Amino acid sequence: MELLLITKKTTSLPNEVANDMKELLKWYDKISNKTIEDIIEFHVKFEKIHPFQDGNGRGGRMIMFRECLSNNIMPFFIEDRNKEFYIRGIKEYQINNEKGYLIDTCLNSQDNYEKMVNYFLEDD
Repeated sequence: MELLLITKKTTSLPNEVANDMKELLKWYDKISNKTIEDIIEFHVKFEKIHPFQDGNGRGGRMIMFRECLSNNIMPFFIEDRNKEFYIRGIKEYQINNEKGYLIDTCLNSQDNYEKMVNYFLEDD
């Protein structure tokens, strides 16, 4: 399935948010076997729509975490030490359609989270 790209240069205007969210969810729901790349793509588009006055980043990252769990993908969170890489990744993805920075940051964060999970699940 070809990924839909939101080509707007700015966030959605308030009167466009509902329709843009419907379109985003319609696109996302059509993906039968979601990958981490699909979840990241959803996140970038969600952040571009910017549906809330405050908390879009935190909310969007929680959606990614939940979607990873829902799709049997190791989840992740963006640690403070990776926040600048994450912000750069979002900007590069949205402005230049350069996906690598954000995907690499998310995959690195996923590796770190998996190490932490494995540490706590190890047998004594």
